[in-house]
Amino acid sequence: MPRWEPDARQRLETAALELFAERGYDGTTVADIAERAGLMKRSFFRYFRDKREVLFGGTDGLVTQLRAGVGDAPAGEPPWQVLLGALAGSASLFPADRSLAHRRQSVIAANPELREREVLKVAVLEDVLRDLLAERGVPQRQAAYLVRLALTVYEQAFTQWMEPGARATFERCVADADAELQRALSTRHFA
Repeated sequence: MPRWEPDARQRLETAALELFAERGYDGTTVADIAERAGLMKRSFFRYFRDKREVLFGGTDGLVTQLRAGVGDAPAGEPPWQVLLGALAGSASLFPADRSLAHRRQSVIAANPELREREVLKVAVLEDVLRDLLAERGVPQRQAAYLVRLALTVYEQAFTQWMEPGARATFERCVADADAELQRALSTRHFA
């Protein structure tokens, strides 16, 4: 195989997800992943620091995408719409094959160390989005509430988007999750 094949990163990610599903995260080595992808072990490290980064290597790209989404929003747009628009725009980073996203989430859910890493990733996103809203003049406390709620909408939308057999666009899933949140916020319960 040629040393610098253009799809090496994708092959490594796919191989890793397959192996994590077959052997578990802890039962898979970097050498196993490289071999399954048809590459040398050192090729793995051209793309990823360690095997965790196969699952979380897209965080920097997501942060960049969110910064652009918030930064490109019109000045007068309400903060909630700015957040939802930026989060919905991140769909351009999702794999074309939704089953890859589903497998990734399954691997993370099955491993406490990876769940902890996912929490840290979300904390980074929360900090970035809160700071971006503050730059737009949104008071810190309001920004904190809005970001936390928006990330919950994002999580619910992503779960809906990657369900087996799902066909809706991610933007539609974000709109559905937002509508569900709005219904929940307007529901009154009487004792």
